[in-house]
Amino acid sequence: MDPRFVYDSFVQLIAGVPLTLELTVFAFSLGLLLAVLISLMQISSFWILRAPASVYVFAIRGTPLLVQIFLIYYGLGQFRPTLQSFGLWQFFREAYWCGILALALNSAAYGSEVLRGGLMSVSKREIEAGRACGMSGLLLYRRIILPLALRQALPAYGNELILMVKATSLVSIITMMEVTGIAARLISETYRPVEVFIAAGTIYLIINFLLTRAISILDWWLTPHLRSIPTTGKMEHAQ
Repeated sequence: MDPRFVYDSFVQLIAGVPLTLELTVFAFSLGLLLAVLISLMQISSFWILRAPASVYVFAIRGTPLLVQIFLIYYGLGQFRPTLQSFGLWQFFREAYWCGILALALNSAAYGSEVLRGGLMSVSKREIEAGRACGMSGLLLYRRIILPLALRQALPAYGNELILMVKATSLVSIITMMEVTGIAARLISETYRPVEVFIAAGTIYLIINFLLTRAISILDWWLTPHLRSIPTTGKMEHAQ
């Protein structure tokens, strides 16, 4: 293995980092919004809302993301006349938007299960306290239930963000030149996959390390009640 070639590959692969981060941010944000909606549908008392949400989660979680990308990018192309009639072909003809849509739909299914667990973990006492203050309906959800559920789900949902970064590598199969796409091009030119993939793996490792630290800081900031309080010094001073 040539360390110099690994470094040169690393420098070239950095050009794909902006697209990787862009895909991650857009897909994760859209997936989060959909996950909130789906999780609320899953815990609804109306079966007409629970049923489609459960079917969606089952279908997405039960099929590979790679297959979903193929179905959206290549499969929907079979319905070009129909998509054109609705003005949607300009969207689905672009690999960029198809990649974001596939990643977002996949993330929403997994994220909804995480958020559903967070919603179910909200204490009934806190809900009753909100109702005692005159809150109900959307106001209760906006000020009490959703903030507490998101706080409870943050550590697990942070894993979904890490998985999203790694999942962006799959969109290289639909001509997207993010980190893995550039890596595939370099391999086809140099026939040196080991060095190129070491460089690519290092880039993903750095990105995910920074994200895990950011998630840890956010979790620490949102849970001040769980921080350890140093009381030894205070007790000694009191004595």
